[in-house]
Amino acid sequence: MEVNEIYRGLIAGKEKLALIGLGYVGMPIAVEFAKHINVIGFDINKKRIEEYKNGIDSTNEVGEAIKNTTVDFTADPGRLSEASFLIVAVPTPVKDDNSPDLGPVMGASKIIGQNLSVGSIVVFESTVYPGVTEDVCVPIIEKESGLECGVDWKVGYSPERINPGDRVHTLTNIKKVVSGMDEESANEIKKVYDIVIKAGTFPVSTIKTAEAVKVVENSQRDINIAFMNEIAIICDKMGIDTDEVLAGMNTKWNALGFKPGLVGGHCIGVDPYYLTNAAEKLGYHSQIILNGRQVNDSMGSYVADAAIKQMIEAGMAPKKATVVVLGLTFKENCPDTRNSKVVDIINRLGEFDIDPVVTDNWADPNVARKEYDVELTPFSDIPKADCVIVAVGHNEYRSMSMMQLKSLFKEDLLDGEKVLIDVKSLYRMDELKASGMRYWRL
Repeated sequence: MEVNEIYRGLIAGKEKLALIGLGYVGMPIAVEFAKHINVIGFDINKKRIEEYKNGIDSTNEVGEAIKNTTVDFTADPGRLSEASFLIVAVPTPVKDDNSPDLGPVMGASKIIGQNLSVGSIVVFESTVYPGVTEDVCVPIIEKESGLECGVDWKVGYSPERINPGDRVHTLTNIKKVVSGMDEESANEIKKVYDIVIKAGTFPVSTIKTAEAVKVVENSQRDINIAFMNEIAIICDKMGIDTDEVLAGMNTKWNALGFKPGLVGGHCIGVDPYYLTNAAEKLGYHSQIILNGRQVNDSMGSYVADAAIKQMIEAGMAPKKATVVVLGLTFKENCPDTRNSKVVDIINRLGEFDIDPVVTDNWADPNVARKEYDVELTPFSDIPKADCVIVAVGHNEYRSMSMMQLKSLFKEDLLDGEKVLIDVKSLYRMDELKASGMRYWRL
């Protein structure tokens, strides 16, 4: 089959699309495409595949739709040979030294190469630095398949922009950047994505350009948040409420609306390292991006230190205090714990021999235990506290009244001895002041 016939084959039901990697990004893509064409959903995680087959969506990205989807879920890589359009959406984390970990995307490339059919198009969505698709992935696929890229099959890149837990900015209404190795593949890739992307596609001239779009847009957000975090630190030292300063600033038409906070997750806390690592190889050392990363990566420790200071000022011995942390996921109303910076708060407290009780009904206890050695306690079972750190803005925490918050503390404490750390500035300043509690917010 010619690559310029793939779109028509998919629409006619004669061809299949395969999705490699069915996590927070891949699952919504597979389910959305399956509403229109035949889709094979592949993942090496057999447990995950069985859950999907049984109508269980642990990512909570598609919810009940998982029960009715026509996605053909499989852990058998051989099934990929049935597809003519393959989308790769595996994670691209960083190593302990913050260098890019291309293991997952290289592994996916190997599996694709071993099961690639002539005339196919392979599109990578995984976030990488410019050059990875053509210089790293293509050679692996060629070696494993014995097929020449540009002759026997073609490649493209379309950066994923899904925002886990976001019910407003979803796959279909976020403009999709697309690219191909040549005009023919680029046009075909655009037509295929146009099947599901209501917001439309945005073609760019080269694969490297598309790769750069993703790491640059997330690096921009990271830098802006780092600036807000630095402002929060300065305001804290000056005794000024950061949230009120930002509220005033945001009355101006050209304010950007960023807020301070913990920057984790699979994108903003990771992608800047992909960009700076690529720049280093070309002899350029980042002057801004890495400094922004340093600020953002330090915020967990800063929050923990603030909590300890507040406990001491409240007259308690932090080592003997009962500290409760509300939230572990990297963002609100989402079960995703990848690269959670709440863990930095927990680890910093541990340096002072404080073993906090952590609760988060959104997070998977098994994942928390395996990835972070954190034991989650159900909210209903948390002990009465001396200090409560509200680390994540889940709706159930955001909606708590001052009376409900005060009920989390030990009954024998005076109001001024109850330490509340509001990381996300969830609660109104006037209510915090009226509560009588000792509070601190980022």
